[in-house]
Amino acid sequence: MTEQQGKVYLVGAGPGDVAYLTVKADNLLAAAQVLVYDALVDEQLLECVSSDCLKIDVGKRGGKPSTPQADINNLLVKFCQEGQLVVRLKSGDPFIFGRCTSEIEALKVAGCAFEVVPGISSATAAPLLAGIPLTDPVMSRCFAVLTAHEVEALDWEALSRLDTLVILMGGKNLADIVNELLRRGRSHLTPIAIIRWAGTPSQQVWAGQLGNILEQTAGVSLSPVVIVIGEVVGLRNYLQPEKISSENSTTSMAMTINSSPSSPSPSHLPLTGKTILVTRSVGQSNQFSDRLTAFGATVIEMPTLEIVPPSSWEELDQAIANLSQFDWLILTSTNAVDYFFERLNTQDKDTRALAGVKIAVVGEKTSQCLKQRGLQPDFIPPNFVADSLVENFPETLLGKKILFPRVESGGREILVKELSAKGGEIIEVAAYQSSCPKSIPAAAEQALKNRTIDVITFASSKTVQFFCQLVENVFPNNIATALEGVCIASIGPQTSKTCHTLLGRVDIEAQEYTLDGLTQAIIHWSLKL
Repeated sequence: MTEQQGKVYLVGAGPGDVAYLTVKADNLLAAAQVLVYDALVDEQLLECVSSDCLKIDVGKRGGKPSTPQADINNLLVKFCQEGQLVVRLKSGDPFIFGRCTSEIEALKVAGCAFEVVPGISSATAAPLLAGIPLTDPVMSRCFAVLTAHEVEALDWEALSRLDTLVILMGGKNLADIVNELLRRGRSHLTPIAIIRWAGTPSQQVWAGQLGNILEQTAGVSLSPVVIVIGEVVGLRNYLQPEKISSENSTTSMAMTINSSPSSPSPSHLPLTGKTILVTRSVGQSNQFSDRLTAFGATVIEMPTLEIVPPSSWEELDQAIANLSQFDWLILTSTNAVDYFFERLNTQDKDTRALAGVKIAVVGEKTSQCLKQRGLQPDFIPPNFVADSLVENFPETLLGKKILFPRVESGGREILVKELSAKGGEIIEVAAYQSSCPKSIPAAAEQALKNRTIDVITFASSKTVQFFCQLVENVFPNNIATALEGVCIASIGPQTSKTCHTLLGRVDIEAQEYTLDGLTQAIIHWSLKL
């Protein structure tokens, strides 16, 4: 067991919607104890952190009151020195006009550990989402990215000779930008596009020419925007997934387009038209449902699992009282982490009671949950299944005493058997219990009866078991027959085994045994149809 040292991650949030967040950034948000974020960060991203994460809005937004940079630097240093995992969330990419230098310098002076995590910059994402290629063999052999925050500081003579310009923070200075280019010989017919709120449901695009763009955008608040200038803007009419109609003449090309987070047309999202029933735990984060929705799915939630305290705390309390006797603590779910540490606190103990005890976890979510408690796992198996834990255990189990807090009944018997076979002394204690909810939500029941569901997802064997128990009254004769034509999606091998036993089949199994992996598997299935 090792104490977690404080560290600051300067993370790029991408251009907007959570769908464009990198996997690493998503994992860091889930593990964050402190989140320091800018004004342009999409509010959906704030839901990626845990409920007990401290969220601090530092509101760096041009032209509006904002937290002084020195104060932001001090916040990062303060929380890092307190041993917190801090995420400094910046829109786009941290190193593209992200004001990282000052923060990194402050962290280095204070001796704080830090890491920069790249994000998708709006400089490249916004043109792409508007259907504008920044390079073309004929029209654009190069492009430049610049900020027009200080127009007078730029070499417009040199910039005017480049094929394509991508300008950030230029909305309020649009008139000056146009005048500078026209004065240096750029034609008034040069195509220009103004892309506002790129990568969000509010995305809008104005496409015109240097000679008329000011008239088209008069009275419009152009913030935040990305400006693209060059002949490649004219290609957007040919490169959209659907034909773009325009009521304006070909010389003006002016239009406003409201775009979905993932495509200029929601009909092109990979799960559009699919209704997915998500079976999950009561009170569980709806992040999985949100991701399916972001890819176009209609999601109906059907909680099939309630997590409650075990019938008795006696065994767990006794194990906690004798923690020093154990060599390893194995945690295979976030529920195990939560209930174990909550019980540890009720015994007036904290993480110091685990000094000398190594911790093994199964699954990235379990690992993140542990890190939120200020602890780093000593071992995470390469695959997110219990079998991988046994196969890859980092030391001999012979003579080792292992504490295994687990669900009170119905899980991980094979893990215990295999660990014991390798010489380990396994002490199983009930840390929580899973039970079946009393009823099915009306929307889920109606969808099942009307057979409007395309996919049912299962993230554990218990969700399969309790699903069957719940729908017995809906389909009293034969559940498997009633689900004919419905795709059954499983998160991993153990869940698939239960699906085969109770439902007779599995149609999709995630290659990576996580909810993200399950999402990707469903998308892959949908694209093959």
